[in-house]
This record gives sequence, structure tokens and C-alpha cells, in this order.
Amino acid sequence: MADPAETTLRRPTVILLNGVGSVGKTSTAKALQAMALEPLLHVSMDSFLDMLPARMFGHPDGYIFEVQVSEGYPAIAIHSGPAMERLLDGMRHAVAALARQGNSLIVDDVMFSGGEAQAYRELVSPHADLHLVGLHAPLEALEQRERDRGDREIGLARWQFHRVNRDMVYDLDIDTSQHTPNEVAEKICRALGITTLDEVVAGGGIEPPTCGL
Repeated sequence: MADPAETTLRRPTVILLNGVGSVGKTSTAKALQAMALEPLLHVSMDSFLDMLPARMFGHPDGYIFEVQVSEGYPAIAIHSGPAMERLLDGMRHAVAALARQGNSLIVDDVMFSGGEAQAYRELVSPHADLHLVGLHAPLEALEQRERDRGDREIGLARWQFHRVNRDMVYDLDIDTSQHTPNEVAEKICRALGITTLDEVVAGGGIEPPTCGL
């Protein structure tokens, strides 16, 4: 069992979650944060997108949603402009900067190519142990979640489905349609050797937390 006092001396860990929209990346990240002994910062692509001025949504310099039809169903294609590309490149550098300062992270991203994953490897690996985790679900499950959420354009999952995991090599693949977010987080902790609060409490190492800090 790891000594809780040693966690600050370890090389940081960066868990990079990749998957189609509505696959459960954010829910998994929050479950990991609640479960892990070490404080894990959650870096979300959505938070970076919110930094863009509103006028960049629907603008060729930002990003544009194009309604298409795929197999008789709506599919929302995403076209990124230079402002969007600079933002996402900045996100990758920000992740590396946080890791360089000793922070362990969960990164919630939507990557469309192995090149984006390689950029993370080149930037982050000098400072932290990087683990790529692919989150997957059948298209039918993703589209149902998309409808249930009510905060996503219907058709994003369909357009992303055959694109997001193309050319990707993951350290771990998980089907989120078969597991709850907590179960997915448990699988990640076991596979990556991440010490959980429950493990330490069960071993008598620390008292259960009574507040959020």
C-alpha cells in the first residue's frame, strides 16, 4: 500500500480520456476525482471552448456545425478554423505546463487523429506519466444519451463515431455502455495503479474525508 505522504514526491500522472461526445468522459473524470487519493485536476475541452467569444461559434475562424445526413439520420460535422486550432494547441500546452508544476490531471478531450495524441505525448511525457484511455459505446447508446442530455446538437455523436478513435492506440479501452462512471473509474485506477481513498482508508492509513477539501 502506498504511503499517502509519498504522493507529493511522485512523478505526476496524466490520464487522457478520449471518446465521442456523450460517451461519459466528464462523468468518468468526476468519478476519478472523487475516488483517487491523489488530487487530480480535471481539464476539460469544453472549458476551453467556453473561452472563445460567442461570435466564434458559427464563424469560419472559430468552428462551424454543418448539418449532414448519414444513413438517413442527422449528422453534425465540425469544421474548425484557425482560432479554434490555436485554442486547442494552447490547451495541450496548458496541460503540459500544469504537469510540469507537479500536478496530476484528468484530461477530457475529443481527438480526431493520432497526430493530436502524439502532440500530447511530446509535450507531456517529459513531465508526467501519460496514459491514453479510450472510452467507447455503441452508436445507439451514444445517440440515446445525446437525446437524454438535451444540451448537445443531435447528430454530433453520429458524425464523430467513425472519426474520433481512428488511428488511435490506447493504453486502455473501456465500453462505457456496460459500466457506471464509478465502475469505469475503478477500472482505470486498477489498470493504471492509482491508489484510491477506499484502499487507504481500509488499510487504516487515513480517516475518511468529511468535506470537499
